[in-house]
Amino acid sequence: MDRLNPISARVTLMWLLACLAGPVAAAGFELDRIIAIVDDDVVMQSELDQQIDRVRDELRRQGTEAPPLNVLRRQVMERLVLQKIQLQLAEKTGVNVTEDALDRAIDDIAQKNKLSAEQFREILASEGYDYAVFREDIRHEIILARLRREEVDKRLQVSEREIDNYLLNEQGGAGTGEEFDVAHILISIPAGATDDERRAARERAEEAKRRLDADENFDSVAVAMSDGQDALDGGALGWRKLSEIPTLFSDVVRTFDVDETSGIITSPSGYHIVKLKGKRSGETVMLEQTKVRHILISPGELLNDKEALARLQQLRLRLENGDDFAQIARTNSDDRGSALQGGDLGWVSPGQMVPQFEEVMNETPLGELSPPFRSEFGWHVLQVLDKRQYDGTDEVKRAKAREAVMERKREEAHRDWLRRLRDEAYVELRIDSE
Repeated sequence: MDRLNPISARVTLMWLLACLAGPVAAAGFELDRIIAIVDDDVVMQSELDQQIDRVRDELRRQGTEAPPLNVLRRQVMERLVLQKIQLQLAEKTGVNVTEDALDRAIDDIAQKNKLSAEQFREILASEGYDYAVFREDIRHEIILARLRREEVDKRLQVSEREIDNYLLNEQGGAGTGEEFDVAHILISIPAGATDDERRAARERAEEAKRRLDADENFDSVAVAMSDGQDALDGGALGWRKLSEIPTLFSDVVRTFDVDETSGIITSPSGYHIVKLKGKRSGETVMLEQTKVRHILISPGELLNDKEALARLQQLRLRLENGDDFAQIARTNSDDRGSALQGGDLGWVSPGQMVPQFEEVMNETPLGELSPPFRSEFGWHVLQVLDKRQYDGTDEVKRAKAREAVMERKREEAHRDWLRRLRDEAYVELRIDSE
C-alpha cells in the first residue's frame, strides 16, 4: 500500500502550473502535465511519451511486436516510478556521478562500438536520440547501478561453506559448466490480494498460456502480458548455470528440451511460465599464472602523490644499482602483507590484481623491473620472477561458484529491495495506466 507523504513545495508548484495548463492550452499552446507524483518528484506526460516511443523503437529493432498501448503504458509507467524512487534515494544518500566520470563512460560506449565521439553523436541523432537526453540517461543508469551496490550488493556475503554446498549439490549439467538460456512470464499477485484479485491473476496466466499453446511468439506474449521487470526484454533471464536459475524454475528447466515451455508455475509472488531458449556446454580454462613481487609507496598525510612517486623512483634506482629487492621491500613497502615476504605476492592468476597492476605485470619481461606506475593504492614498481601454465580447474570452479551464489543472492535482494522501496513510497497516479 502506498504510504501517505506530504507533497514537497517543488511538486506543489508544478501541480499549480499544471492546473493552469487548461486555459493556456485552449489559447493554442500545448503544455506538459503531471501524470504521477512520486514522493518529492513527478512524472510528466512528456517523459512517459518519450519512454514509450523509445521502447517501441527498441522492440521494432528486435523484431518484437509491441503490446497494446494500455499495457505498454502500464509497464513503462511502473519503470519510471521505480526510477524516480531510486534517484531520490540516491540524492539523499549522496550517490552521484561527476562530469568527468560521465564523459569517460560515454567514451567507453563509443569505443566499444568502434566509433569516434563525433560518429557516435551522429548515429544518436540519426535515430532521433537527443545527445543531452542520452547523456542524462547514462548518468541515471550509472547512479542506479552505484546505488544498488551501496544499498544491496555491499551487504551480501558468500561463505566458503555456501560455495562447498553449491559445488556439492550441482546436478543436471551445472557441474559440467552447462548453461541455459531462460525466459519467463510473470503474472504478479499484489501483496494482500483478495480472492478476486488472485482469480483475475490466474485467468491472465491461463490466457498467456493459451496464446503460447497457439504458437504465439514467447517474447511477444511476455512483452504484452508479463509483470516482470524483464517484460520489455521478452522476459529474458539470459544465459545461466542451472544453480543460478531461481530454484522455482531450475527443477523444471533441467528436464527441458530447447524451445520447450512450462505450464503455469505458482509462487507467492504470482504465476510464472518458463521457456528454455537454448543450452550450451562450458569449457575448461587453463590459466597462465605469474610469480611477481612489488614495492608500494602510498601517498598519505606525510607524503603527497608527487613525493610518493619521487621516493619510489629513488628506490627503483637503488634496485637498478644492485640493491636487494627483498630487503628494500621489507623496509620500505607500504603493502605490509607482502613486505614481510620481501614484496613477494606469490603466483597470481588473471583477474586477481587490480587492472592497472595486471596490465603492467603482463607487459613486463621476465626478470626485469617495471617502470613506476599508479594504482588506486599508490605507486608501484614490480618484478616478474616466473610464469607458468596452471590447471586452475578447481580454482576457476570455486570462483564461478562464488559468483553464482552471489548472483542468486543479488537478484533476490534487488527484487525484495525494489518491492520494499515501492511499497514505502508515496505514489499518486493521475492517469489510467490500464
